[in-house]
Amino acid sequence: MNKILLSFSLLLLTSTAIADSFWDHNGSTMRLQDYGSQRIFTYEYPSVRMQKAGITQGDVLFDGYKKGDKYYGTARVFSKYCDYSLPYKVSGNVYSGPRVVLIGTRNSYDAGCIPNGRLTTDKLVFTYIRSE
Repeated sequence: MNKILLSFSLLLLTSTAIADSFWDHNGSTMRLQDYGSQRIFTYEYPSVRMQKAGITQGDVLFDGYKKGDKYYGTARVFSKYCDYSLPYKVSGNVYSGPRVVLIGTRNSYDAGCIPNGRLTTDKLVFTYIRSE
């Protein structure tokens, strides 16, 4: 019985974030969840601008993984022309401070959520606030 409980406890520990931390991103407070090498940035307290765009607590901005001092994964842009978030690939570095800077190129969209053929390079900067 003790082996079963120990196995179950280890399973729970491996599936929960070690410790969440909070980061500023363009005036929004973001939650960074750390599951081993997996990383997920979600909106904890969206800025007024993002709230007006329909963003709520828990919406995912980035999910991916950390390898060394680099992040790789998928970010989402929230366009006023689209009813849903638009994913695109990003990667970047973890810097002292600490800061995380992710860069990716994505399509721009016009009314009706139609790609307009223009590419935009986004730079997402996350600045550490505190740990939970």
